[in-house]
Amino acid sequence: MAKSPVRSAKSTRKPVAKRPAVMTGAAIPTLRWPPNEDRVEGIFERLARVMPEPKTELNFTDPYTLVVAVALSAQATDVSVNKATDRLFAVADTPAKMLALGEEGLVPYIASIGLYRGKARNVIALSRIVQEEHGGVVPLTREALQALPGVGRKTASVVLNELGIEPAIAVDTHVFRVSHRLGLANAATPDKVEAQLHRIVPAAFLPKAHHWLILHGRYTCTARKPNCGGCVISDLCPSRAGLMALA
Repeated sequence: MAKSPVRSAKSTRKPVAKRPAVMTGAAIPTLRWPPNEDRVEGIFERLARVMPEPKTELNFTDPYTLVVAVALSAQATDVSVNKATDRLFAVADTPAKMLALGEEGLVPYIASIGLYRGKARNVIALSRIVQEEHGGVVPLTREALQALPGVGRKTASVVLNELGIEPAIAVDTHVFRVSHRLGLANAATPDKVEAQLHRIVPAAFLPKAHHWLILHGRYTCTARKPNCGGCVISDLCPSRAGLMALA
């Protein structure tokens, strides 16, 4: 009777799952969630101490220019957007003026920003809706904002948070990266990370949590060279060892 073939240990061994690095940088440990409440509170207490009044770094003067600036900032830096909007808003800072400028007239002002053609179409389209359906005044509810062309959940969250209407948390690459590194979230999508943050961030810190996480990720907990030595919350960071090795 023929013997059954014996499988080698190598063929039956399952590969060990590895968690990839989050938004580039050092691999981070798989952390249990939700995190310890005292540690979370300590993180935001310290961020509040060093950044008592955090605000968006986009230049704007009213809800309309804020919506336009945030819509233009997708996949672009705030610095590049501000350079463009400083010139743009000098000639078109209302929906009526933007419509008068038109898509082809708008393009030269924002051509230095990535995806400028699509963004030009969206800015003109949203300006038309604001002008014709809302009397030239930007609607400040989440549903109405997200109905505007080029305004998704993240853009609406930035606008509502910045204007003090809703303690929203817009999860961009910085918030996503920092939240995972700090163990504040472990979800795989921005929407799920947003939901986790809303569950664990203390209510007193929620209105400014969005800005603290963005600015911390932009200037301290950067993707490739995090400044752990200059970080005020490094001792509360479960990813510190790996990040310091990266730096």
